[in-house]
Amino acid sequence: MMKKAILVLVLLGALVAYFVFDLGQILSLENFKASQADIVAAKDANPVLYTTGFFILYVAVTGLSIPGAAIMTLIAGALFGVLVGTLLVSFASTIGATLAFLSARFVLRDWVQGKFGERLRAIDEGLEKDGAFYLFTLRLIPVFPFFVINLLMGLTRIKTRTFFWVSQLGMLPATIVFVNAGTQISYIESTSGLLSPTLIASFVALALFPWAAKGIVALVQRSRG
Repeated sequence: MMKKAILVLVLLGALVAYFVFDLGQILSLENFKASQADIVAAKDANPVLYTTGFFILYVAVTGLSIPGAAIMTLIAGALFGVLVGTLLVSFASTIGATLAFLSARFVLRDWVQGKFGERLRAIDEGLEKDGAFYLFTLRLIPVFPFFVINLLMGLTRIKTRTFFWVSQLGMLPATIVFVNAGTQISYIESTSGLLSPTLIASFVALALFPWAAKGIVALVQRSRG
């Protein structure tokens, strides 16, 4: 019980600090663009330090569910390029998401099960059978906030290792799009214009492909049976 209370205090403290110290302004597109030349020069002078610091900060932002991951993904492209930026963001975002997932499971899972156990049974059974497919679909469609997915999945019985590898694979397409866009960050005014209806439709089609493939396999197996 004490461990849960400490974790809750840490999470609440991070949320309060975000507003008190106006971290939203610090992790903003405008703030980075205004200081881009100085930041790039400092990064070039200390590449290992800045790469490690960026990775840790990204894990912290996603793990604490603090707004700013999208901007940091663009910054990764501006600072490290497409290849290194994608590798950094892909692993940092997945590790941070898994920490948020585990935090929600540790703090809230028992309470939710005690309160809504019977209602969640069908959902848990579905996730045990097709959890990877559901999670992959949600990850591929950027309209669903990733931090909400992290927290909600923590309340289910999906395995941590499944959550990790499916999240990394499912978030990769959007990560590549944002990191690549970040290489031209000086021309970007906001993140909202990066996901066009055509691009979102492509993500949706990609998300539905595993379900279609699974349905086709099931039909083939039934016809042979």
